[in-house]
Amino acid sequence: MSGSRQVAIEAGVEQALAGFQLPEQLGFGVTMIPMMYCVEATDGVWGQGRLMPYGPIELDPSAKVLHYAQEYFEGMKAYKVESPHATLFRPERHAARFATSARRLCMPEVPEEVFMEGVGTLTAWAEPYIPGNTCQSLYLRPFVIGTQPNLGLGVSSTNTFLVVASPSEAYHAGSMRVLVERNDTRAAVGGTGAVKTGGNYAASLLSAANAKTKGYDQSLWLDPMTRTNIEELSGMNFFAMIEGRLCTPKLSGSILPGITRDSLIELARSLGHEVSEETMSIDELLADIGNGRCSEAFASGTAAVVSPISAVGDGDGTEYALPEDPGPVAMSLKDALLGIQEGRQEDPFGWVRPLDRHFYPASAQVA
Repeated sequence: MSGSRQVAIEAGVEQALAGFQLPEQLGFGVTMIPMMYCVEATDGVWGQGRLMPYGPIELDPSAKVLHYAQEYFEGMKAYKVESPHATLFRPERHAARFATSARRLCMPEVPEEVFMEGVGTLTAWAEPYIPGNTCQSLYLRPFVIGTQPNLGLGVSSTNTFLVVASPSEAYHAGSMRVLVERNDTRAAVGGTGAVKTGGNYAASLLSAANAKTKGYDQSLWLDPMTRTNIEELSGMNFFAMIEGRLCTPKLSGSILPGITRDSLIELARSLGHEVSEETMSIDELLADIGNGRCSEAFASGTAAVVSPISAVGDGDGTEYALPEDPGPVAMSLKDALLGIQEGRQEDPFGWVRPLDRHFYPASAQVA
């Protein structure tokens, strides 16, 4: 995670940090570190990165991000539980997915060196304020917006890459109740469902609001063509234990390829579980829950890590309770993955990355 670029440190950053304190209750994404990284690109050429005090950004009212949703983002975490210094989890995979999102949206890719510069610099400067308890982390949100000011439908020639961060708890503590979405679809094959862009999440909000009115936490989305096969939750991938196999929907072109999903698959196989990436019929799953063939289910994602599912509701009012909540496989995988992420267990996969020294403030003492 090294590089030769130099980041400009703007006036006010050290003063903003000096007056910052972690709140007693972190929540998720509520309290922001009082600085951010920023770099602009014109015609795909990225300038010098800057670390500046956190605050509003100026946009022309006709900026393309506001009218044509030219935006993509990532979500990732830095940990400091068993070490005095921060580490990142699989940052190169996040950088690669960031680039995939850029290509799908016809926006400029952020080179891996620049991506790491933004994430690494902000994390290093925020290191004293990263919470150190298990299930706590510094949640990082890198994102790119199209800033060209005109209302013509076309690719923005100017773009801004920013990184902001929030000391956070896990996104969803405890078990979830999910409701099958039989009518609406989150994304279509050939669309943007396999990349991280805000429009996918905006499209999920109505269904999520409807689910909450019925006492559920999230929607469980089905495939856009037939509405019969499970895809994902609005912000997490789906897993179920069926007759001793760990099953998850195979990537279809409209499912986000989750980095936590990929990590859990590899981790589960290393622990001796049979893992199957397959087409999963929602009606078969509900029948399997009802007859006990499906013993547990859970969702996975960067923000939540692993969230057990206690019940799946169907549109006709029928509810299917999972026999095991929380399930032993979900909990063992969560404990094992968190142990690696937080530095409490050996990392046999090489997923955890320390920060390069050059990202730190000149005054920092880095062993």
